[in-house]
Amino acid sequence: MPLKKSQPATEYEEIDRWDEGVGWIAHPNETMLRASHALDTAAGVWVVDPVDAQGVDDLFAEFGDVAGVVVLLNRHYRDADEIARRHDVPVYVPAWFDRVPEMAADLRRFDTTLPDTDYRLLKVTDTFGWEEAALYDDEAGTLVVSESVGNAPYFTTPGERLGVHPMMRLTPPSALKGLRPERVVVGHGRGALDDATRALDDALGGARRKSPKLFAENLRMVLRR
Repeated sequence: MPLKKSQPATEYEEIDRWDEGVGWIAHPNETMLRASHALDTAAGVWVVDPVDAQGVDDLFAEFGDVAGVVVLLNRHYRDADEIARRHDVPVYVPAWFDRVPEMAADLRRFDTTLPDTDYRLLKVTDTFGWEEAALYDDEAGTLVVSESVGNAPYFTTPGERLGVHPMMRLTPPSALKGLRPERVVVGHGRGALDDATRALDDALGGARRKSPKLFAENLRMVLRR
């Protein structure tokens, strides 16, 4: 299984469906399992960290018109520019992001909340070139985590539904602690749509303790390639 596929996706796998959103993986056979999401809000559909795929616009359409594309990690610009231009909407990035590439789409910065929605912006990390935010709707209970927590093979040890990113294992993100989400959707792999608070607590609480096992498993994964 390749780590990451670079060619355009001709199909996608739907994941993480709930009443106010849906996710997809454009390349289900890559190790990174880059996941993207569409959030249904009163302002319209917000597309998060998107990897484009043939026919994926039909997935958005059932929720309404696209209001904007949002990027939550400074390495997740992915196909944000292309999808924003196709829907004639801006690309939104957190106000503190420094590493923003040039885009043909209109670029806008936001702080505190995603414009005209109930999703508040959480600063997950801003250190050593890693700029990451999360979105959390307290009332609906939806937490969107771009990178620090995921479900791709290199994130999790056996028994973990969610796992902290290998580079964050020794210092798990404090911004996510104490949240009580009903669902957690992530930028790599499938999210946790039931008993999500427990899945998140287990991931954060066991991050350091389980790190030796994760590092050993990841090393074996690399050596098998």
